[in-house]
Amino acid sequence: MKKKYDVVITGSGLGGLVCAIILAKEGYSVCVLEKNNQFGGNLQTFVRDKTIFDTGVHYIGGLGEGENLNSYFKYIGIMDGLRLKKMDEDAYDMISFDDDENEYPHAQGYDNFVKQLVKFFPEEEENLKAYCQKLIDTCDSFPLYNLKNAEAGYREDVILQNAKQYIDSITENEKLRAVLAGSNFLYAGVEDKSPLYVHALCINSYMQSSWRCINGGSQITKQLIKQLKKYGGETYKYKEVNGFGFEGDKPVSAKIKTGEEVFGDIFISNIEPKTTLNLIGKDRFRKLYYNRIQELECVYSAFSLYIVFKPETFKYRNYNYYHFKDSTKVWKAIEATPESWPEAYMASMNVSAKQDEWAESMTLIAAMDFKEVQPWADTHNTTAEESDRGEAYSRFKEHKTEQLLIEIEKKFPGIRACIKSVHSSTPLSYRDYIGVHNGNMYGYVKDANNPMKTFISPKTKIDNFYFTGQSINMHGILGVTIGAVVTCSEILGKEYLINKINAELNQ
Repeated sequence: MKKKYDVVITGSGLGGLVCAIILAKEGYSVCVLEKNNQFGGNLQTFVRDKTIFDTGVHYIGGLGEGENLNSYFKYIGIMDGLRLKKMDEDAYDMISFDDDENEYPHAQGYDNFVKQLVKFFPEEEENLKAYCQKLIDTCDSFPLYNLKNAEAGYREDVILQNAKQYIDSITENEKLRAVLAGSNFLYAGVEDKSPLYVHALCINSYMQSSWRCINGGSQITKQLIKQLKKYGGETYKYKEVNGFGFEGDKPVSAKIKTGEEVFGDIFISNIEPKTTLNLIGKDRFRKLYYNRIQELECVYSAFSLYIVFKPETFKYRNYNYYHFKDSTKVWKAIEATPESWPEAYMASMNVSAKQDEWAESMTLIAAMDFKEVQPWADTHNTTAEESDRGEAYSRFKEHKTEQLLIEIEKKFPGIRACIKSVHSSTPLSYRDYIGVHNGNMYGYVKDANNPMKTFISPKTKIDNFYFTGQSINMHGILGVTIGAVVTCSEILGKEYLINKINAELNQ
């Protein structure tokens, strides 16, 4: 590791690595510092019982030829190296309910999306078409979503519209309302806050095309690092940044827990903003700005189960399930009591690269409030720094595992007989491995009632210090990639970068 770089990036999540590649391509010397033993943030995978599981990337949208994420990935040089499996054209997601034997598909392609749901809602064809058009129009109001330049600005009619209110306005059919909102777990939907644009930006890319990563999302990380090295960028593990050095008001170094110091001219933090401000020092910010960031509400966290199946026992489904106990509570999954938990869950299956008839594994994710694990909040456990949280924590996980398995068995009778082993993670796992406040899944709650309150500029109040990652702009693979472009545009020039991306793609 050199003593000085043009750009020092703390945290190697998708946002940090995309920033690193873009700036290295522009000739900057770049260094990425990661605290864990694995790069990639939410792209990390882990192995249980010789089976690969994803931390956060269960499927990806917009990777079809000519689609937005495909274009961004081509520019940073990783598209051709990815091993992908297209999900079921007629159902990439399936929405289902305890009290209804039907399974309602979200299909790929706008016309097909309408076609598949009209089978269940024959009177709703025009409303479904209007819904799809609304998603398209909403996404079009965000120029970078479609690799277009535009002066920064937000249309009030877009950012002030509430997702649930819009969905409720287009149909009187309560079940269709529940079906259209059924995958709101993708953005941790809150009925009186979540903006329609967040719903649209999340759902639209999957509706364009949906894909699984064969052998996990960490392949994205490997491709990113391969490209970064191609342009001379450097990455280092086990380098936990615990502060920054200053000369006057100017940041000059990242201080590492081991005592090392890495100097730079520009600093980008892929660490959550709340944590980043404390690493910089509370006294370096205006009280109003510091307090606004610290008081931002985080989205909820999750409890996850990772099931390894016995060979050739459980049929693979090439789509995900979003299942609810009650169709009237699709916006209320987090409101479960300890006894009624889980009110809902997402189920995602994987197959081996060799065959696609039998599921190799299943990941189950259910919303969980951090308060549930508050008794162990002072404990920390990662591969880099192992620690035992104690017997009570183990019992807590076993109890929650059983609660979730009981619900899963209602949906998939006989599934227990197919299970070889079960593993679990809690909000503490997300907090310790991903570095997010209270283990939240997607950063901060976006609020249509007060949209600018939750807006965080990638350019901080400190000269030459920038944010990137899921708390800036949008979360998700597409949202974080676009966010990294926004961050780099602050450094390189707002129009320059998009013009360059388009010019390179059109060669």
